[in-house]
Amino acid sequence: MQIQDLPYPDPGVPDARSGPRFLWWLARNQLGGQLKSLAWGLLHFVAVSALPFCVGLSVQAVVDRSGTRLALTGGLLALCAFCIALGDTFLHRTAVTNWITAAARVQQLLARKAAVLGSALTRRVAAGEVVAVSTGDVEKIGWFVEAVSRFTAAALTVVVVCVALLLYQPALGVVVAAGLPVVALAVLPLLPRATRRADFQREKAGRATELASDTVAGLRVLRGIGGEDLFLDRYRRASQEVRHAAVRSARMWSLIAAVQTLLPGVLMIVVVWYGVHLARQGRITIGELVTVYSSVMVLSYPLQNFHEIAMAYSFSRPSAKRAARVLSLERATDTEGVRGADVPSGDLYDPATGLLAPAGRLTAVVCGDPDAAGLLAERLGGHPAEQDTSVLLGGVPLDELPLDTARTAVLVQDKDPVLLSGSLRELLDVPASGKVSAQDALAAAQCGDVLDALAQASLDAEDPMGTRITERGRSLSGGQRQRLALARSLITDPEVLVLDEPTSAVDSHTEARIAQGVRGLREGRTTVVFTSSPLLLDHADRVVLVHEGRVVAVGVHRELVHSEPRYRAVVTRETEEEAVLSGVLKELEEIEETA
Repeated sequence: MQIQDLPYPDPGVPDARSGPRFLWWLARNQLGGQLKSLAWGLLHFVAVSALPFCVGLSVQAVVDRSGTRLALTGGLLALCAFCIALGDTFLHRTAVTNWITAAARVQQLLARKAAVLGSALTRRVAAGEVVAVSTGDVEKIGWFVEAVSRFTAAALTVVVVCVALLLYQPALGVVVAAGLPVVALAVLPLLPRATRRADFQREKAGRATELASDTVAGLRVLRGIGGEDLFLDRYRRASQEVRHAAVRSARMWSLIAAVQTLLPGVLMIVVVWYGVHLARQGRITIGELVTVYSSVMVLSYPLQNFHEIAMAYSFSRPSAKRAARVLSLERATDTEGVRGADVPSGDLYDPATGLLAPAGRLTAVVCGDPDAAGLLAERLGGHPAEQDTSVLLGGVPLDELPLDTARTAVLVQDKDPVLLSGSLRELLDVPASGKVSAQDALAAAQCGDVLDALAQASLDAEDPMGTRITERGRSLSGGQRQRLALARSLITDPEVLVLDEPTSAVDSHTEARIAQGVRGLREGRTTVVFTSSPLLLDHADRVVLVHEGRVVAVGVHRELVHSEPRYRAVVTRETEEEAVLSGVLKELEEIEETA
C-alpha cells in the first residue's frame, strides 16, 4: 500500500478487544510495508555495522604495508557508504509510509464507526475523547506500527554483529556477546514505571482536552452566565496537572536514555581494557582491536531503536486502548440488513411506546422529559440506545433495512444540530430527493434575516449562499443556527422527518411562521415534531402525549389542553398548586351550573 492509494477501499474489521491486540492487527494488515521497511533497515544497519570491520582491515593493511588489501578495503568502504545511503533513504521512505497509512487506517475506522453510531457515539463516549483519539492518538499508534520494523532490523543486526565478532575474534567477541544483552535489556525494570507515568500523563491530557472541548463548545453560554473565569481556572489547573505529569514522565525516560548511554560506554571501556591486555600478550592484532572497539561504538546506533520501541509502545498502548474502546462500540440493534435496499413507505409505528405517526401527516409528540424525548426521537430514526423491539415503517422493521436505506427513509434532527464550516451553499449541499429547492427550504425555515445578516457580515460575497459559516456556526445566534439546520433537513425531503425541538431558540412570531412553512412544505410527507410549544402543536394534524415511556393520550391540541391534565401541565408549564386550584375552580363552576 502506497500513500497515493489512500484512503483504503475497505479499512477492514479491527480487533478491538484490547489495545495490544489492536496494534498487532494494524501491524499484520501492513505486512507488505513492514517487510519492505525491514529489508531496507537490515541493509542500512548491516552496512553501518560493517564499517568497523572495513576500518580494522584497513588499519591492519597499513600495519602490514599491503597496498592490495588497503585498496580492497577502500572499495569495501565505498560499497558500505553506498549501501548506508541507499538503505537510509528507502528505510525513511517506507517507515513514513507505514506511519501515515496506519494513522489513515485508524482515522477511517473511527470515521466509519462514528457514521454507524451517529449521535449515540457521544452518548457513550465523551466528545473530547473522540477528538483526542482521532487527532493525537492516531499519530502515536502510527509511530509504534512503523517503529516495529526498524526495531526488528536493529535487533537482527545486533545478533549478526555478535555472531560475526565471535567468529572474527572469539576472545573479545565473547565479551561483546555477553555484554550486549545486558546493555539492551537493562532498562526493562524501568519500563513498567515509565509506562505507568506515560499512561497517567495521557489520561490527564485526555481530561484536559475534554474540558477544553466542552468549554469552547459552551463558551457563549458561559459568558452569558458569568462562568467563563470559573471554567478557565479549571482548565488552567488541568493543564498544570498535565505539565507536572509530563515532567515526571520525561524524568523517567531521561533516566532510561542515560542508562542506555552509560552502559554501552562501560562495555566499550571493558572491551578496550581487555583488548589492550590481549594485544600486549600478542593474542590479537591492532586491526582486530580497532575492529572490535569500532563495532561496539557503532552498535550504539542500532541500540537506540530499543529505547525508541519501548517509548513508542508506552505512548501508543494507552492511545490504542482508547481507539479500541471507541471501535468496540456497537449499535444496540443489528444494522447489517436482511431486506432489500428499497425505501419503505407508510405509517411509522413504535411498538415499545405505542407511538403511531400516520403517513403523510404532521404528528406532534409531547414528552415531559426532554431527555426521554431525545432518546425516543433517536429510536424513531433507527438509533435506539438499548436493545429493544424495532420501529416499523410501513410494517417493515428499520433494523432489517441496510443502514443507508434506513437513514434515507427516516431523518432525525436532534435538538443540538451541528453546522459544519464552509459556505452556506456547501452547508445545504446534502443528499436530497431534488423535489425541495434551497430557496423553498430557507423560506419555510424563515431564514430571510439570516441571509441578510450573512450578506452584511461578508463584504466579499455578493451572493449570500457564498458567505462563509464558521465552525459549528459559532458566529450565528442559537436561533439562526437552528433555522439553518432546519432548512438543511427540509432540503433532504426524506420519507419521514423527525424534528426534536426545532424552534426552541426562536421567538414566538418566527415560530408561528416556521410552523406554517414546515406544514406547507411537508404536505403529503410524514413529519414528527417533538415539542411542547403551543404554536407548533396547534398546527399538528395529530398530537401524542408520551408519559413514562408510553402513549397516554392522542388528539388535537385544543382538545387535549382541556381534557388531559398531564398534557396541560407540560404545555402550559402549570405547577401542581396551579393544577389543584384549576381543578377546584372547575368543580365550583360545575356545582354552580348544576344549582
